[in-house]
Amino acid sequence: MRTSAVIPVLVIDDASTARPLAEALVRGGLKVLEVTLRTPAALDAIREMKQVTGAIVGAGTVVSTDQFAQVMDAGAEFIVSPGLTERLGSVIVESGVPFLPGVASAGDIMRGYDLGLRHFKFFPAETSGGLRALKALAAPFHEAKFCPTGGISPATAPDWLGFDPVLCVGGSWVTPKGASMDEIEQLARGAVALPR
Repeated sequence: MRTSAVIPVLVIDDASTARPLAEALVRGGLKVLEVTLRTPAALDAIREMKQVTGAIVGAGTVVSTDQFAQVMDAGAEFIVSPGLTERLGSVIVESGVPFLPGVASAGDIMRGYDLGLRHFKFFPAETSGGLRALKALAAPFHEAKFCPTGGISPATAPDWLGFDPVLCVGGSWVTPKGASMDEIEQLARGAVALPR
């Protein structure tokens, strides 16, 4: 979470595009890449991206222990989940793999605290009340750090990043559909240059 202010949230339909995409993002300065398990190509995409020097490749949208096992076999270096259950959380925490579970309420954060977690994905950020809601949630949990994801844009990212408990934001705007690799590299450079 401290490596980059923006973590690209990637939905990859064709694994053959994964390596060039990772290369463009890394050239642009974004090394931490979250490949969501929203397509059949996701596991192969993780394997392809792992071959790119400098890329730190993780799996997002992990919602079950079976998926966790699959992404670990594919070489994922960190895990992101849209929510937090005791069963999935316990398995991932015991593995020692960096884990960013989704939270949207005080109860979610307390469940994470029970598992020894202090880093969370605030999701879905904008529809869960935005920055005002996160400020209210973060107040009683002074040790917690967050990566808001869901509706973040280049225009709103600086506001989120200006809030001390926010270490980074997740964004899909860095890889819009139909963009060339050169365009994605430039978008990555813009994300790296966002004020913190």
